[in-house]
Amino acid sequence: MTAVRLTGARHRAELPLLVLGPSLGTSAATLWTACAGAGLTEAFDVLAWDLPGHGHNRAVPEEPFTMAELAAGVLRVVDDVQAERGDDTFFYAGDSVGGTVGLQLLLDVPARVSAAVLLCTGARIATHESWTGRMAQVSLSGTPVMVPGSAERWFGAGFLEREPARGSALLHALQEAGDEGYVAVCGALADFDVRDRLGEITAPVLAVAGAEDVTTTVENLREIADGVKDGRLEVLDGVAHLAPAEAPEVVARLIREHLLGEAPVSGSSDDRTVREVREAGMAVRREVLGDAHVDRAVAGTTDLTRDFQELITQYAWGSVWTRPGLDRRSRSIITLTALVARGHHEELAMHVRAARTNGLSVEEIKEVLLQCAIYCGVPDANTAYRVAQQVLEEMGDA
Repeated sequence: MTAVRLTGARHRAELPLLVLGPSLGTSAATLWTACAGAGLTEAFDVLAWDLPGHGHNRAVPEEPFTMAELAAGVLRVVDDVQAERGDDTFFYAGDSVGGTVGLQLLLDVPARVSAAVLLCTGARIATHESWTGRMAQVSLSGTPVMVPGSAERWFGAGFLEREPARGSALLHALQEAGDEGYVAVCGALADFDVRDRLGEITAPVLAVAGAEDVTTTVENLREIADGVKDGRLEVLDGVAHLAPAEAPEVVARLIREHLLGEAPVSGSSDDRTVREVREAGMAVRREVLGDAHVDRAVAGTTDLTRDFQELITQYAWGSVWTRPGLDRRSRSIITLTALVARGHHEELAMHVRAARTNGLSVEEIKEVLLQCAIYCGVPDANTAYRVAQQVLEEMGDA
């Protein structure tokens, strides 16, 4: 294994050690440099590593290796660094196969990993057959054959247009990856499956999914968050498979919050970047409306509706629903009233469910609708009662 130090020598021994793992086909530098520079190197001694045949690591074992053996190789690198530092625990963050290595480390050396952030990964990724098929393809034609498909899978919509240099560097790293190393890592992934062992993991885990990731979906990350003893899921809107490169500021913030206990971003949207506002909005949207509803909305997004979905996520959920001036119960009451007044019945049904999620009782919803009958009109309230009755019956609340 080859180590890549991303924090300068000055004072790094005084900072907690953070180990970063790459995605298949990328190098540590191309995947993590932007994220490290967005706030990680000032808070951590950042140690990244390259896969066999990738980046600075041109060595490839002659024999196939397992994920456990790959994780053991990473641990040897960490041991060398910690022998100089004088400590024996570390934080970990990894994307894709870097995340599977993180899971393996959490299982194999639980006392060493204090907490982990696992991004765009899975307790099992794809199928054995799909990996062996890819191994045959690369063995025959080389890693450049993977570039066109990876350009489609790796990045969320518009990323290559926004960040052409970063996207080009990542795809170039894939093209330059050694065929033997790429195939060997595919072999390790083909046999990797720890779904039945997630419950053994006790360290705090933040699972980060890209909403547009078709390789490791939101469900893959939810499985990890739900399966470990202490897990939480974050879904990044507009991000696909390489979250540290696609959303470096957001990922850096999430890592610092999870590993260091820093307070989440708060305050007005003027104090945050547009992406941070959208991410905060998506988090609230999921908490209020539920993952199933939001996943359906995201999956149904088209070129026609994409800008509108981003608009409501950023402004309605990110700029208004996150404001501290009213609690969510109060916002639900206001929203129900407005929807009754305007006769938006489909939205009303959705927000009756949201009101229950936000803590309104059935009795309180009834009182809101009764108030609406006086101030919005009896016919509007009559329809609203019918909509609410149907929703509450479906929820088992009436």
